[in-house]
Amino acid sequence: MTSARLAALVGVVLIALPVLAAAQGIPIPQPAPKSRNQAARSLSPMPTDTAGRPIPIRPPEAAAYDGSQRALVDRASNYLSSLQSLTGDFVQIGPDGSRSMGKFYLQKPGRVRFEYEPPSPIEFIADGYSVIVRDRNLATQDIYPLSQTPLRYLLADQIDLARDTKIAAVSQDNNFIGVTIEERQLLVGTSRLVLMFSAKDMQLREWTVTDPQGYETMVAVYNLDASHRPDPGLFTINYYQRAQ
Repeated sequence: MTSARLAALVGVVLIALPVLAAAQGIPIPQPAPKSRNQAARSLSPMPTDTAGRPIPIRPPEAAAYDGSQRALVDRASNYLSSLQSLTGDFVQIGPDGSRSMGKFYLQKPGRVRFEYEPPSPIEFIADGYSVIVRDRNLATQDIYPLSQTPLRYLLADQIDLARDTKIAAVSQDNNFIGVTIEERQLLVGTSRLVLMFSAKDMQLREWTVTDPQGYETMVAVYNLDASHRPDPGLFTINYYQRAQ
């Protein structure tokens, strides 16, 4: 599996790759993780790059989830449930600081497509049943069940984060609301997904994935448009391609 495909899986499938790869016995070489201070310095103080694209930032320190924060979680759940279509751009920052960009298209239930800008040959597609990572240069694709990835939380018609996930923490400041979801796998370890929403309008702004080894990938989304329904053909998976 190429490093580009690994990066795509780590960033867009959220926390699916470490879980699936460990279960299949696939070694995943990773760069040394940055410390919290190093990562913060590398991303601050500018919230955007020279082209005006957002740079993902760390959420404020999160307090343990308790009953008083349930209202914030409910707001996040209501927002995610209200989304039926969404398109926009994304910036992905890997554990080693590498950056990639592209466009994404989402249509509920269960469908999403991430297209990486060149030189990355990667396309990521979920069709409601399966998730594939396609390498256009190699004409190959890897297939995983959608039900085994945390994308199910974002792509479900209706989602109640408090009921359907394990909430580890909730954070809030003047700019962002963060909801931390924890997934524990007996054979793999604990992974975390931090969903970041705008405190003003509760729109999804970014997510941060921490895999069981402690490596982090951040994805920021921007130029969001929820008013147009994407072409259904964008979510078509050619299953025959894998069999060739």
